[in-house]
Amino acid sequence: MRKFLLAALFSCILSSCTVNSVSNDNRGKQHIAEVSASQQKTRSKQMSLFEDGNYAMFIHFGLYSKLEGNWKGKPYWGIAEWIMSQANIPADEYMAEAADFKPSEFDAEAIVQLAKDAGMKYIVITAKHLEGFAMYDSDVDDFNIHDAGGFGRDIVGELADACHRAGLGIGLYYSQYEDWTAPGAANGPKTDRNGRPVTYDEYFRNKCVPQLKELLTRYGELELIWFDMPGDIKPEYSKELVDLVHELQPGCLASGRVGNGMGDYECLADMELPPRNNPGPWECIDATQVGWGYNSNDAEWKSPDFIVHNLTSLIARGGTLMLNVGPTATGAIPPEAAKTLRKAGEWVHRYPDVVYGAGPSPWGHALPWGDAVTQTGKIYLIVYDWPKDGKLWVPGIGSGINGVRLYGGKSLKWSKIDIDPEISSMTCIEIPFLQPDELASVIEIDVSDINVSSMITVDPSVSTELSVVFGEHEGCKTDWWGWMDKFGEWKYTDLLGEFTQDSWFDWTVDVPKAGYYDVELAYKGNEFVQWQVELDGKVLFINNQKATNAYDWHRLGWIEVTEPGRHCICIRTVGGDFASADVTAIRFTPVKL
Repeated sequence: MRKFLLAALFSCILSSCTVNSVSNDNRGKQHIAEVSASQQKTRSKQMSLFEDGNYAMFIHFGLYSKLEGNWKGKPYWGIAEWIMSQANIPADEYMAEAADFKPSEFDAEAIVQLAKDAGMKYIVITAKHLEGFAMYDSDVDDFNIHDAGGFGRDIVGELADACHRAGLGIGLYYSQYEDWTAPGAANGPKTDRNGRPVTYDEYFRNKCVPQLKELLTRYGELELIWFDMPGDIKPEYSKELVDLVHELQPGCLASGRVGNGMGDYECLADMELPPRNNPGPWECIDATQVGWGYNSNDAEWKSPDFIVHNLTSLIARGGTLMLNVGPTATGAIPPEAAKTLRKAGEWVHRYPDVVYGAGPSPWGHALPWGDAVTQTGKIYLIVYDWPKDGKLWVPGIGSGINGVRLYGGKSLKWSKIDIDPEISSMTCIEIPFLQPDELASVIEIDVSDINVSSMITVDPSVSTELSVVFGEHEGCKTDWWGWMDKFGEWKYTDLLGEFTQDSWFDWTVDVPKAGYYDVELAYKGNEFVQWQVELDGKVLFINNQKATNAYDWHRLGWIEVTEPGRHCICIRTVGGDFASADVTAIRFTPVKL
């Protein structure tokens, strides 16, 4: 999946389109590099920081930062570090911009302090992005921050020193395949200045490997090398890079985007949050703006509650989050990003057990009101959508509950509710009517052992949204899509499509409370679609809905559940232009009567 997604992103940007879709029927988990027992031991410190820290800062800073998303008076939205490609800037003209790039306000100590305030455990900075401009004093190539413009400073070295002094890890981003200003690299010039054709192997031997050696030997102990955009790089090159990392720094990790499944951990697609727990070490990256490098045209900053929800949801799925900031042309961190990170960081410092060393949700998926993580003998419920009726419904906990309390606060009353003798019970926690924390509240459950039922439950207090991955289907096909609503902001969904007259899909769920539930379906299509809604094999109604060109929610109607227990809701295609429809999710909202 990752290869297809990154290839699509590359294709999209080179063609200067603003919306793109990608699909892949084979979303197999990327293979993580096999290492010997001795290598595992020597790498345990970095892997421990990666897996237990769970939160890191990404910094996209390069020559593109000087332009801030603008070229010759024209604004370019979205991914600022791709402006050379977006604006079709010739390599020589782009490289000339380095002459007066002097980001004198870059303050490594301030950035490290911001990361610590945010609760982050290591920092990764772009040592060389796709543009080919190095942010350190490279002896291999003068196209770097120290030499090209006479700035005389080594940005990477300053940040590495500051991280080491503060006890944070430091990692370095290096684009190993694409280099738009280096002859021979992917999407770089095909010939040198003398007109001689240059191969990728020459680029690899003369720039990529020598610069990687510089990075691995100059800046002390590194947390990781974050490779990117492998494209169709050959396996022998990926292996040589990983071997070089492990040879020069046995403890340093190589990111999964080195290509060909040879990294030490998996990198999900940009901004991807999987619906189910994902095994093995992996990370997701996201940005405080829409894009990565700073863009003065982009004012869509991520809010503190978004960061908290995204961070904890990723940890609940078993991963770690690396959240990006993009310094401005002067090297300063934008105040909006700094304020947001610090506000979210206050939450992280209030609830350290929810972040550091936390294990994934025992349910294996999000819950209707939020999510959950674990520590030894503890389940931490992270409540994003605080129920207004004073009751928090938790799917069956099979082990003994020794106590329930607000994190760091008072004990809460709870009771076991038997839904049906044949199925698991629910735990109903009596919670305050006012939400204790504006970003996300945390409830701690002390358990004898962690044993829960992963059965999907329809919550009687808040809306329950279910992806199609949690249901069954026949007469239609599954797919996975990624697209950009705006340039650089990726979104993803699992879907069902290619419906026929005999297609159906359903969800089997536990419903702890009888009553009416408003049912909505998320889908897109070309024209009207007629859906037949059934509950436990009984036809309830047929709804005729106009589809749109986006995955919008469409109300189907009310269903009545007369008895608590396990139920199956089924949707069938009965008419209209169902062949053009793609369905992504269903939502149940309790009706208060």
